[in-house]
This record gives sequence, C-alpha cells and structure tokens, in this order.
Amino acid sequence: MALSSKELGQIINILTNESSLSSHLDDIAISFHKDFNRSEHFKVGMALITLLQNSELLEKPAERIAALYLLFEMYRSESFSVNPFAQLFLNLVQEASSSTKPTPEVYFISVLTSPSARDIFQMTPHQIVKAASESPSKPDIRHLRNANINNNKAGIQVSSGIGTIIPDKENDNQNNLDKIEVIEGLVTGPHAASLSTFTPPFVRLAPPLHIDTDETVWLNPNSAEYTFEWEPLTVVQSNIELEIRMLLGKALKATLQPQQQCFIREEISKNPKIIYHIGMTPAKLPALVENNSKIALEILLHLSQSNQLTEYFMVLVNMELSLHCMEVMNELLGRVVLPPDYIHHYITKCISHCENCKDRFIQQRFVRLVCVFLSSLIRNKIIDVKELFVEVQAFCIDFSRIKEAAGLFRLLKQVDSSGEVGS
Repeated sequence: MALSSKELGQIINILTNESSLSSHLDDIAISFHKDFNRSEHFKVGMALITLLQNSELLEKPAERIAALYLLFEMYRSESFSVNPFAQLFLNLVQEASSSTKPTPEVYFISVLTSPSARDIFQMTPHQIVKAASESPSKPDIRHLRNANINNNKAGIQVSSGIGTIIPDKENDNQNNLDKIEVIEGLVTGPHAASLSTFTPPFVRLAPPLHIDTDETVWLNPNSAEYTFEWEPLTVVQSNIELEIRMLLGKALKATLQPQQQCFIREEISKNPKIIYHIGMTPAKLPALVENNSKIALEILLHLSQSNQLTEYFMVLVNMELSLHCMEVMNELLGRVVLPPDYIHHYITKCISHCENCKDRFIQQRFVRLVCVFLSSLIRNKIIDVKELFVEVQAFCIDFSRIKEAAGLFRLLKQVDSSGEVGS
C-alpha cells in the first residue's frame, strides 16, 4: 500500500518542480496520469494526506495547492461526496472558518468544489495563490459544508487510531535534502509511518458468572473408560448418498441400466431431500436429460416445492431442442404448475428451431415432435391456445404437408370455433 522510492520521486517532482507549479492544472493532471494508473491512486492519496497534514513538508502554498488538486483529480469522474479524501477538504475549511483571511487552500477548495470550477483548471498553482491573496471577499463555502460527506457510505476507512507522526514545531533548521529524506522515511517502504496508527487496547473485565439454584450443572464423569455407540441409520444413509452420487456421475455420461435408474428414483421418492446432497446442480441438467430423462424428471418433480425449480426450469427451457427434452417438458407441465411466460418462451423456441433447421429430414422429424407436443398441451388444457393462436397457426400452415401439422391445425380450428377440445 506504500509508495516506492521511484513513485515518491515522481510525486515530489510534480509538487515541487517550478516548471510544474507554473503549468496549468490540466497539464499537471496529464503528467500525473502518465505516471500512475487508477489502481495506484489510493496509495498516492495516502501519501499526499501525510504531506498536507504536516505543513513543514510542503511549505509553499503553491505546492499545497498542487497536492490538493491531485486528491481531487484522482476521483474527478465521481461525485465529490464519494471521494475517499473529501473529509480532508472539509477539515481544512472548518479549521479556517474562524480566520478573517482565508488561506489559499480554502480559496482553492471553494472554487474547486463549486459548479463553476471549469475555469480554474486553466490556471497554475502560482496564479491560484495570487488570486486568493487578491480576492476581496471571503470565499463561499456553504455548498461544501452542506456536502453529505460524513454519511458517505462509499468512503474508505483505512484505519482507526491515533496517527504515529507528530510534527516538531521547534525544529525548523532542516535543509531541503533532509526534508526529502524525512518524506521518504514517512511514506515509503513496507513499514511506512503514514500507514501505521496507535490503537489503545480495549480492556474489559469478564463479568462474574451468575449462579442460580435452578441452573443446570455440567457433570464431568470421573471414569476414564469410554465406549462409542454408532448410529446405524446414519451410516446407511451416508452409504446411500455416496452410491447415488456415484451413479449420478455416470448418468451424466451414459444411460444407466434399468435397475440403476429404478434405484435412484426410488431413493429420491423415499427421501426427496437427498437431492441436495448428491451434487446435483442446474448446470448438470442438460446432460442428465439427454442420457437419463426419467431420473431428470424425478428430480424436477421433487423440486417443485423448492425455490430452485425456476433456476432448473430456465436451464431446461434454454437447452438444445431434442426428443428427451420435450418428453421431460411435457411430463413436467402435466404435473407441475409453471409460469405461463416460461412455457410460451419454450414453445416459441421450438417453433423457431423448426423454421431455422437446414436439414430437411431432421426438420420434418422435429416438426412432428413439436406438433405432438403442442397437441398434448392443448388437449390437456395446460396452455391457453388463444395466446399463441397466430404463431402456432402460421407454423401449421408453413408445414401443412406434414400429417401432424395438419392435425394440429384442425385442432386449433376446433378450439377457435367451439372453445372446446374434442377427443
């Protein structure tokens, strides 16, 4: 989190170099972003905070103006109230509120955070210091005082405690070389003083135990001989879960033998909660449907009262169209009430798949499957055909040469004319 010596040198050059302080703020920003990317902004900000809180490290007002601008520029694209260093701006304003002549920093902050801040970006730090000294009136800082900084939930709290850096006001005889060395010792290295705090330990005596006459007393047996008693049902249950988990892994890759399928379905029927312990997830559903559709149907039926059914059903609706998929969907819709939107989405997907299929033989096969599927839904009154009448009718007309499509068309006309489904 601390700066390296090279990074500190780049920051010091921006803040103290006379050519930099004579450049426009926008040019200073360009120079800064050239050396530091967004992921490094926070650690740079922590170093700048240390320099600003210790005035003898940045003695010139222009240097402090440049440091304040960098704190603002790093989060310029976001609202000022979510700037993690916004509290420093507010503290500087509050400290100078009692002064008759505001400091250049307060003047700069008042303009920088105002709606008319655009013009100041074309000024240099030296020009801002001069403008502050020539300002005839105190800057308007009401908008900053009203800023919702204290309630900012996006702010970053680095640490709590007392800072370990204490300025020595009596020792002013430090040359420029010593100052650079001091700054480097404060903000660089793995144990930078700027990042450490002193936090007093919170000591709290343990409350005395309350002993009641009716309180249960914990008894420790004196005998050192113990025997273990196993719960046989727990062991049996664990073995069943393990066996089903292993069979499920095979079921995702190939069709299981009839007795294996029957075993899984019977155990799920006996204990539906076992589904949550055998490693079944929605992502595994398509493979299970294609290889062992009866097991997939059994799992979906026992998830009908679970909040996970919607997630499984979305996977089923969006999987590639196939005979097994439609068989599972048809059985599921006949025994579980599902949202109409999902059903309509699946029907639309089936029709679209048939229309876009390039292979004529495969297309005819899918059209027959879809027609039988839709006829079953209509006869069992699972869907309201009136909501999909136009789309299904157009589908039947497009494939009228196929026997099943012609039969579905007649069924549609019968429902449309009489409102009843014949036998």
